[in-house]
Amino acid sequence: MTDIVVLGSTNMDLVTYVEKAPQRGETVTGREFRTIPGGKGANQATAAARAGGDVLMIGAVGNDAYGAQLRSALEHSGVDTDDLRTVEGPSGTAHIVVDDEGGNAIVVIPGANATLDHLSPGDEGVIADADTLLLQLEIPLPAVLAGARAARRHGVRTVLTPSPARPLPDELLGAIDLIVPNEHEAATLTGRTDPREAAGVLLDLVPEVVVTLGASGSLYAARGAEPLTVPALEVTAVDSTGAGDTFVGALAVALGEGRPMPDALAWASCAAALSVQREGATVSMPYRPEIDERYES
Repeated sequence: MTDIVVLGSTNMDLVTYVEKAPQRGETVTGREFRTIPGGKGANQATAAARAGGDVLMIGAVGNDAYGAQLRSALEHSGVDTDDLRTVEGPSGTAHIVVDDEGGNAIVVIPGANATLDHLSPGDEGVIADADTLLLQLEIPLPAVLAGARAARRHGVRTVLTPSPARPLPDELLGAIDLIVPNEHEAATLTGRTDPREAAGVLLDLVPEVVVTLGASGSLYAARGAEPLTVPALEVTAVDSTGAGDTFVGALAVALGEGRPMPDALAWASCAAALSVQREGATVSMPYRPEIDERYES
C-alpha cells in the first residue's frame, strides 16, 4: 500500500442541479439541492483512499456543523484526519451549479481553508514519511510552497493540481515532480492553448506533465520522451464535479504502486469515468474493486 499525504482544502459542496445553468441576470428553477463533502484536497484524499492508498489529510475545517460532517466523511472513506485542524469560524464552502449535460460552474469560499497558510509543527515529518504529496491551490500559496519544499527535501514525489488556475512562481514549479492541469489551467500557466505546446512549456520547469482533456482523455509528456495520449472511456456523464480529483487521486495510487505511466493513466481514467456517471464529488468516487473491474473489462 502506497502512503499518500494530501495538503489542501476541505469544503462542503452546496450543489444545485438544473436543466440549464443561468446566464448573468437570469433566474432559473432547479430540480434538486444537495450538500456533499468536497474541496479539492479532500476530494483527492477520498479518491486515493478509496483507490487503495494509505492517505493522511493535512487541512482545516471550521468549528461549525459542516466541519464535523467533513471530518466524518473523510474518516468514513478511510482517510487519516489526525492532521485536519479545527479552527474558529466557518468551514469552506463551494457553491456548484450542475446542468443536465453534466457540466458545472463553481464558486469557492475558503472559510477555514484560508487559515492554512503555513506548515504546523509535525507536518514536515508527516510529509517525509509519505511516498507522494498531493497539492492543489485552494489553500494559501505559502503553505503549498512550504509543502513542496518539505517534500523535495525528503525525496517525496510531489504532484500539483494547479486549480483554481493562476500564474505560479517558478520556485513552486521547480519543486514539483508532476503537474496535472486541465486544458484551461495549462493555458493559464503557459499562454498556449494547444495542450501539446502547453506541456512543452511546462517541461522547462517540471519533469513530468499530464494535461487532462475531459472526454478526450489525457496527454502525458516527460523530458526526453515523446508525448503520449491516453483516451478516456466512453460514458454518459451525469455530473463531472470531482472527476479531475478522482483521476489525480487514483493516479497517485497507481504510480505509488509502481505501475508504468501508460498503465497508471489508463487505470486512473477508469476511476474518473466511473465517477462522472454518478452525482456529487466525493460521494461519486469509486472504490478499488470497481476500478479494477472496469479496467479489466
